Amino acid sequence: MVFDFSVALTWILFLALFPLSFFWLRRAWRIFFKHDHSEVALRRGEPPPDAARFAPYTGIANLVAGGVSAAVILLVVTMGLPYDTWSAMAGSTIWCKFFVDFIIARHAHKPLAKGAVR
Repeated sequence: MVFDFSVALTWILFLALFPLSFFWLRRAWRIFFKHDHSEVALRRGEPPPDAARFAPYTGIANLVAGGVSAAVILLVVTMGLPYDTWSAMAGSTIWCKFFVDFIIARHAHKPLAKGAVR
């Protein structure tokens, strides 16, 4: 095996799955079991005023993304999943998680109309 740029990126992607999976599953644990809503729908580091309303959506997104990335790790290590398959699963999961978090945060921080009460 020749160590080149693509091999380095492959290892970076695979090793990045470990902390990503840990942080996403830990965040889901905090949201669902500890009822900690401090990391729900963050925008500029601030949660929305009604973070509990958006907690289930953020929790499910974290649980699904963490579960898929943990499953990819297990399948690569135990079954030797082909590179094209696991990299597609990992990459799609990462991008979808970022997009879902962005959408939830923007929806949670909508500007109020004049005179509206939240």
